[in-house]
Amino acid sequence: MVKNGDEKSLVVIQLSGGNDYLNTIVPYTNGLYYDYRPTVNIPADKVIPIDDTYGFRPQMEPIKRQWDMGNVAIINGIGYPAPNRSHFRSMDIWHTALPEDVGNEGWLGRVIREVDPKSENVLTGVNFGRGLPRALSVRGVPVASVGNLETYGLFPDISDRNARAQALETFAQMYANANGGDAVMEFLGQTGTDALKGADILSTAPAKYSSSIEYAADPLSQSMRNVAQVMFADLGTRVFYTQHGSFDTHSGELASHETLWSNVSHAVNDFMDDLKEHGREDEAVILVFSEFGRRIRDNGSGTDHGSGGVAFVVGDSVKGGMYADYPSMKEKDQLEGDLHFNNDFRGTYASILEQWMGLEAGPIVNGTFEQFKLFQN
Repeated sequence: MVKNGDEKSLVVIQLSGGNDYLNTIVPYTNGLYYDYRPTVNIPADKVIPIDDTYGFRPQMEPIKRQWDMGNVAIINGIGYPAPNRSHFRSMDIWHTALPEDVGNEGWLGRVIREVDPKSENVLTGVNFGRGLPRALSVRGVPVASVGNLETYGLFPDISDRNARAQALETFAQMYANANGGDAVMEFLGQTGTDALKGADILSTAPAKYSSSIEYAADPLSQSMRNVAQVMFADLGTRVFYTQHGSFDTHSGELASHETLWSNVSHAVNDFMDDLKEHGREDEAVILVFSEFGRRIRDNGSGTDHGSGGVAFVVGDSVKGGMYADYPSMKEKDQLEGDLHFNNDFRGTYASILEQWMGLEAGPIVNGTFEQFKLFQN
């Protein structure tokens, strides 16, 4: 079992819906960008320059602050072979690390199993949001899924301790006796038992938390605050997951994309500041990803599903910089009107797993992939 407080953590932010790469890391000196994006573009004088060729979109000033501190790795052209433009299928590929097959285990579920093979800690993995992302789902691997940490717990409206304990016991027996030899019900029974174990433990985290950082009221910022609360409570959690979106900007993109990235940038920056305030900046890194990019040409109001995307790895221990090549927009280099991917997302996964978490990546990402040297040590 992992010893509390002594191990490094991974925080994953999923940008659901397909983030527009071209309007995130903007090629603001490339005339083709403005030719293909006559309407849905970021004017050059509004871009936050990274260098003389690329820049962050407006509202990413907090990310630029972390970039200037050397804490941001930008993974250009990330993707996988034979890209799929279906939200469901593409996200499933990222979640299972299986582009060619339909998998039944999530890559982060495998991470949790590797870190805690006997499932001694039901809080090794925690999701903040509704449901359980497929990335975290592996049979027999407990993962707590939390909507709001302050109100988390089973039967929170039952204030009397004895009444609540009785209700919890009834719930436990109901699940424990439900399997009847059926594998699905057995799984549900174990899940119910694990939920009971984790609920009250997690509910203690907010009371232990004190910080001068004022997170915004949007859901992602509150989720990142919850991540900090659990991390600082030293409950042995190694994998944190949350989602933000929708980035499916087929119409009205300019306003919505700006708001979405304002949320992401401030949430990430506040979390980084919170880590530093608590002396925990060397204990966590953030992976930000989306299932695919958008088409090179705009559609007059937004952009449609494409390929070739961007991911970010953020942390005090990260070796900041641009990784991989920004894909060409030249017509001869396009993939059916999309940007070509030039590095497999499983290489980024493997880099984080081996260089940061000290795990053997092959069995988790289903193969061997070229890695980036993402970390300072």
